[in-house]
Amino acid sequence: MKKILKWYLLIPLLAFLAYFLNVFQLHLAGQIIVTLLLIGSILAAVFHSELIAHKVGEPFGTIILAVSVTVIEVALIISLMLAGGDKTIYLARDTVFAAVMILLTVIIGLCILIGSYKHFEQVFQKKSVNTALVSLVAILVLSLILPNFVGNEDPENNTAMLLFAAVICLIIYATFIYVQTRRHRDYFITERENQHEEEHVSMPIYISLLFLLVSLVIVVLLAKTISPTIEKIILDLGLPASLLGVIIASVILLPEAIAAIKAARKDDIQTSLNLSLGSSLAAIGLTIPTVAFVSVLFDIDIILGLDSINGLLLGLTVFTVMLSLSKGRTNILYGVILICLFATFIFTLLNP
Repeated sequence: MKKILKWYLLIPLLAFLAYFLNVFQLHLAGQIIVTLLLIGSILAAVFHSELIAHKVGEPFGTIILAVSVTVIEVALIISLMLAGGDKTIYLARDTVFAAVMILLTVIIGLCILIGSYKHFEQVFQKKSVNTALVSLVAILVLSLILPNFVGNEDPENNTAMLLFAAVICLIIYATFIYVQTRRHRDYFITERENQHEEEHVSMPIYISLLFLLVSLVIVVLLAKTISPTIEKIILDLGLPASLLGVIIASVILLPEAIAAIKAARKDDIQTSLNLSLGSSLAAIGLTIPTVAFVSVLFDIDIILGLDSINGLLLGLTVFTVMLSLSKGRTNILYGVILICLFATFIFTLLNP
């Protein structure tokens, strides 16, 4: 009974109860309760992911969290696509792009900034970063840039382009996972032993996996519940509707952000980069193939190619990340620049 009352088990269950009872509709009090339960569920997801990472070791722990969040994100995108509407034509592209920009600029930027401020310099394996970045650059160009030039006028060629991009993304991502977990696993393992604060918690790994999934699912459900209210506020303030996608993506990625920043504070920047770059790859390598197959199966029109401004920002972001991580050591300047790039992304979003 004592274990059942632990906050990291109780809060996700209470959040599900609040969701099914539609507590959010109880005006201001209900909205405050749901928001607090959403924050608690995010913290619970981070807690269980760290327990899993400690038990299975790296890089499997970061992969589990990254893939779990991405699968839930994909489910949310697919549900909105099937609901229909003209806005869904850009939904997958905008969501994936926002997620990648958040991961590459905000999360990596904060990890470098906080880690460098506290520890001056942090060391990581260049081989792991190079492996992730070369995979990421290929997937980004093939899925978000190439569709602007191939099959964008002919529906049949567009379908062929979607399927081609989907297959290529899956092949690259699957190969990266094989390299990360088997063939070159040593690239992604930090030399120092991580001492997790949660090591004293005695819990079977299948319970942690179950509650990680429960926490992530309820985070998405609650985020979807509060999104109409956020959208109304955005429209009332005269802001672009596309800002909603950035806000929802930020909420969904909070578990990964907290886990990555905590690792950086513990002088474990390797785990932070594994999680951030791995999540970026998962966001593209799993989302694009899924939405492509669904769009073809249900005859849903989608557009993947970025416009010129976002394409430029994506190229600048990837180039800056590659330069920042090319030496195997962090520098507080790199973190500041990456965060400034995210500020630029938001500025161009608000001033199209």
